[in-house]
Amino acid sequence: MALIVKNGRVIDPASNRDAVADVRIADGMVAEVGPNLSAPGAEVFDASGLIVAPGFIDMHVHLREPGFEHAETIESGSRAAAAGGFTSICCMPNTKPVNDSATVTSYIVERARGQAVVNVFPIGAITKGSAGEELAAIGAMKAAGAVAISDDGMPVMSARVMRRAMEFARSYDLPVIQHCEDLNLSSGGDMHEGAPSVRLGLRGIPAVAEDVMVARDLLLAGFTGARYHVAHLSTRNAAGMVEHARRAGLPVTCEATPHHFSLADIDMPPYDSNYKMKPPLRSTCDRAAVVDAIAAGTVSAIASDHAPHPGSEKMQEFERCPFGIIGLETAVALALEVLVHPGRITLRRCIELFTTGPSGVLRLNRGTLVPGAPGDVTILSTDLAWSYDVNQSFSRSRNSPFHGRTFRGGPVATVVKGEVVWKR
Repeated sequence: MALIVKNGRVIDPASNRDAVADVRIADGMVAEVGPNLSAPGAEVFDASGLIVAPGFIDMHVHLREPGFEHAETIESGSRAAAAGGFTSICCMPNTKPVNDSATVTSYIVERARGQAVVNVFPIGAITKGSAGEELAAIGAMKAAGAVAISDDGMPVMSARVMRRAMEFARSYDLPVIQHCEDLNLSSGGDMHEGAPSVRLGLRGIPAVAEDVMVARDLLLAGFTGARYHVAHLSTRNAAGMVEHARRAGLPVTCEATPHHFSLADIDMPPYDSNYKMKPPLRSTCDRAAVVDAIAAGTVSAIASDHAPHPGSEKMQEFERCPFGIIGLETAVALALEVLVHPGRITLRRCIELFTTGPSGVLRLNRGTLVPGAPGDVTILSTDLAWSYDVNQSFSRSRNSPFHGRTFRGGPVATVVKGEVVWKR
């Protein structure tokens, strides 16, 4: 099978290409990029007036399978990813059982091979059961297909355990992804600690809970030489510390989520559980700092932190409901709306944050359209007007704060291994 994406504006930051061209994909790989391409019997996708980019990568997704299939499955999550313009996603290990062994990693890989419409890369746990006490089988998980380690959802509170994890990860050339939260400072909190939390009578999670953990881990990263990645950066001080570490030459990276750069705590309707996530929506100052960090190049990737929860769990009292929102289908549109259209970053930089950025952090050897690369393509429009209806989502869950929001720009089609797996 062959596919030719014709007449689109091809933007490939990895090869420094930005020009109208055709992309020919054969046998699941990019065969050539150039003008007026043809191939007998090839399927043709006319991308006139559209942006043709390397397949977008979301390095922070919760697929819930195995164990929580009522919230999401590998199959449903992959379809939501395709509808969001993503050709590759990386799934966090907080499943049941936790992905802390080669057995669970292999299950996810095999399940994805048979059920997913996009590429799925597992992330293994740092510790057994993500309990923060004993290291998981890091080497075995990598051999089974894990591309990083993380206890996301739970921070590794012990500095001793984190040091050992970094040393093991370095020996296996894996990045350590940390959910940065000092539980001694955040325990019992439901939203960001600030004037809105006081006004609503809700317990607060102070920004310093993130800052303290980032500071500790950056020191450990410098000590061990490990590749270290801060998940869902959300505070001004954390962004400053990551930038300082990068300038010092440490192999440190971070990601930002669309909800943290597009919303602040003052934007939350009172007690609306669809606005409850961890880290929580921060102050307007923190939100602006995250945008500044993206514009300055401190942030390496935009990741959705897609965290599905069924209505039976999410639609409880604010203090009782779980943290997390879905975000695969709105991430690209929010990046265009908040970052590109106002001129904070260029379209090329936006594409980098979804392609070469996450691919570089995880060393996936993806995110480009050079001949020989995987035939994954994201086709998007910067002007398309559309509204997000969460009830039409491919996800099994509906917990989004962006229901009913009208966007300008977003994905139009998603191509995986030369096959159009979703089209608007």
